[in-house]
Amino acid sequence: MTVATLSRGVDVRARKVIESGALSFGGGELVVIAGPCAVEDEETLLEVALGVRAAGARALRGGAYKPRSSPHSFQGLGRPGLKMLKDVAAAAGLAVVTEVLDTRDVEIVSEVADILQIGSRNMQNTALLKEAGRAQRPVLLKRGMSSTIEEWLLAAEYVRASGNEQVILCERGIRTFETATRNTLDLSAVSLLKELGDLPVIVDPSHATGLKELVPPMSRAAVAAGADGLLIEVHPRPEQALCDGQQSLTLSEFRLLMAQVTQLAAYTRQFSY
Repeated sequence: MTVATLSRGVDVRARKVIESGALSFGGGELVVIAGPCAVEDEETLLEVALGVRAAGARALRGGAYKPRSSPHSFQGLGRPGLKMLKDVAAAAGLAVVTEVLDTRDVEIVSEVADILQIGSRNMQNTALLKEAGRAQRPVLLKRGMSSTIEEWLLAAEYVRASGNEQVILCERGIRTFETATRNTLDLSAVSLLKELGDLPVIVDPSHATGLKELVPPMSRAAVAAGADGLLIEVHPRPEQALCDGQQSLTLSEFRLLMAQVTQLAAYTRQFSY
């Protein structure tokens, strides 16, 4: 199967609008999901949630279960972290986006998450894709770190074939020979997927670059490329973060970025397909 045969057409009327509560992906609104890489403690999470909500974010991200390259790194708080996400998001008036790593955890994560995230490492975990599809929650599917667009779309088909059409694609950079950044952000994929398919596409500039200094310009570039949303890491004290502090914006930096991308989104929507 080729990318061409996966195309579902470019008629804007056929494009999916994925809705979860008050959130709407693919309908013309720029949806920003923000929060820490990992849930660390309730006090910090609440500080972030209230801060990003005031700046205009619509959903809270945070990992209760963390897939890490090293087994000795912080792996997340697990179920206590899920409870913190639920309580804090409710207090701040935000939706919850969090990652599920294991088929055995889909049910319990679905009780908290408004949107289930499938991370880069699990993009081709077909058992997890099928189980997430059966959960009937919107699925945010990150691109695999070494995956082609075709492989990414086929992974989305596993969710859709399970009876769940609510898939949001997330470009988060791919692994190339370049080592100056964490990954290589493929913004051409955003525009190409808008041309090929019917699913909303968002961008994660934090994991794509690994450097907080690059998050604002890549966020602006993603909006200009037609992204339906952004997934951004924010921490009140990045130097103290247990995970990925080097790529996390402070709350003041996030407020400035939100002002920029909100204005840019309003301008670029006139060029939408």
